[in-house]
Parts: sequence; structure tokens; C-alpha cells
Amino acid sequence: MKVKKFVASSMPEAMKMIRAELGNDAVILNSKVVHKKGFLGLFARKNIEVIAAVDPKPATPPVQKIKEKRKERTEPMRDEQLLKEIHELKATIHQLSHGGELYPTPLKMIDGHLIDQEISDDVRAMFMSTLLQRWYTSGANASYEEVKQWLHEEIVQALSSLSFGGMSFQKKFVNVVGPTGVGKTTTLAKMAADCVIKHRKKAAFITTDTYRIAAIDQLKTYAKILNVPLEVCYNLDDFRQAKEKLASYDIIFIDTAGRNFRNAQYVNDLKEMIDFNEEMETFLVLSLTAKWRDMKDIYTQFSIIPIHKFIFTKVDETSRHGAMLNMMIQCGIGAAYMTHGQNVPDDIVEATPQLVANMVTGVEQR
Repeated sequence: MKVKKFVASSMPEAMKMIRAELGNDAVILNSKVVHKKGFLGLFARKNIEVIAAVDPKPATPPVQKIKEKRKERTEPMRDEQLLKEIHELKATIHQLSHGGELYPTPLKMIDGHLIDQEISDDVRAMFMSTLLQRWYTSGANASYEEVKQWLHEEIVQALSSLSFGGMSFQKKFVNVVGPTGVGKTTTLAKMAADCVIKHRKKAAFITTDTYRIAAIDQLKTYAKILNVPLEVCYNLDDFRQAKEKLASYDIIFIDTAGRNFRNAQYVNDLKEMIDFNEEMETFLVLSLTAKWRDMKDIYTQFSIIPIHKFIFTKVDETSRHGAMLNMMIQCGIGAAYMTHGQNVPDDIVEATPQLVANMVTGVEQR
């Protein structure tokens, strides 16, 4: 069995490194967050350390040669304890990776839960490998509830290197993009209300959604309630003029039109209309009622513009929340907010790794 330790800035990056070096049959044995010290011990950065293994299926050497090699070994084996654990797990890992014996009952129940939550095969395999290791190293007698608590801990750890929480308040412009029907305008209004009411910021609206009269009227209503100005932009010149006109405001919220995400021209037009520069904080809004593969396609389409965080809407309209975990791990992007209704300024919460783990596992923790 070939075992190697990988260190990367995120779990998706680590998975790419593992596939490139060990192939698709590799099994993740353990993962944890490590802190890499910076200059003079300052500016420490979080990294993900992953131990992965693959069985190359070597031909069995003659017994005599094995004995001779053991006699030749003079130096103690490095990471002896780790290798001992790997040998204990080797048979089980081999069976699982080749479709052999099923998981122990509590793990089988967890695996079924992850499937029901529509966790992708890659992400599910990553968590099950880690849980399997914990199962054997803990004495192989944990209950289902205990294993579910482990899963909660592993989800939090897997997401800990990503950026979470609401607006940074470090950018002058806050922009939401996404396909039609995900609730971008309502979400933007909730964010603006939080900004004005809770944080006492001087805010304004810009909308580029000139395709629907109802959308402009909706945002006008929110602007009137919050007593903030609204500028409607039909082209890039309008957008630049609006930015200059609202230069004295603390934060400017930008609403965009929702179109068919499969239309690449829409995203290109959006990029031409809005100047995505370093002053812009952009959120991709995704509905949890959508299929996660569609979400992935949406992200791919919008990835030509810098996406800082996800916003997941319609959380209350589904009992399956695995799609957002898939998206965050595979795209390496955290979440800013989750919304669960139409009420402004209510029905919105800041996202955290703990909240995601709560929703996926059903374990309530803070």
C-alpha cells in the first residue's frame, strides 16, 4: 500500500493533488486543519493536511526475499504508529474500495443518510473513509448517534478553511448574480436592510435588471421602505455614471437580471455591463431546490467573474441540503447567507460551517 501526506490550501485542491498522484482508487485515511507559520511566526495560514493511500496490488514476493529485506533494515520505520493503523485498516479499505463487504451497521446508516441528502459520490467517499478510520481506531463499537456526531465534526473541519459569514464591509460595491427565479432581488433587499438597520451604513441601490418592469418596481418598493436611492442602468455608461453619483455612500447594492444560466452570452453581457474590480464583492445566489449538478453548471458559467461566496436560498423548501456541501467542497468557496422565506428584513441568516453541518446531519450544535 502506498501512503502519502498531502498539504493544500483547501480540500478540493488536496483532492486534485491526490487524484493526480495516486489515481482515482486512492482512499482518504485522515484529514485535518494545520496552521502554516508565516514570516517571524506571523501571518499564519490555514492549510488542509490529508493522508491518502492506494493499493498498487504488487505481485507477492517470495518469502525468503521478504526475510532478507527485513534483516537488511537497520533504521527504525518512520511514522511507525501511522503505519500500524494503516495495516489494521488495510483489509477493510481494500474490501470497500473493491466493492466487497459493506460498512458496519452504524456507518451503513450514515452512508444511507448521505445518499438521501444527495451528497456526491466523491464527497461521500471522502467522509466515509474518515469515519471508517475513526470507527476502527475508537474500538469499533460506536453507536449511530456517535458516528453522526463524528460526521458533524468532519463536515465542520472540511469547511473550516473556506470563507464564511455575511458581507465583509470592506468593499464599496455588493453584487448578487445568479439564474432566474432564485430570489436575488429579495435577498439583496434583506442584505441592504441589515446594512442600514443593524450596521447603520449609508446605502444605495443600482439595478441592471431592465428586462422585467416588475423587478424594477420591486426594488423601488424596497428602496422607498429603507429610504435609500435607486439608480436604473441600461448600459455600461449608465452604470459608471451611477457609481459616480453614489460615490458618497458607504455601500452600493447591485441587482442583476436573472436569465437562463446555460446562455453564455448572458454572463458575457453582465461582465460588459458591470466593472468587476477590486472594489466589488460578488455573491452567487443558488436555490437549494435545484439539482446540485445544475448548481455546478451555474457556477461554471459564472466563474468568468470573481465569485467571493455563495448565497443559498429557499432553504425551507427542501429537506435535502447536500447540494450546498457538494458545491462548497468541490468549488472551494464558502457561503455568506442562507435564506428561508420572503420576509424582508427577516428570513436570512449568516452561514457558518456549524450551520451547514447541522442541516446536513440533523445534529443541532452552535
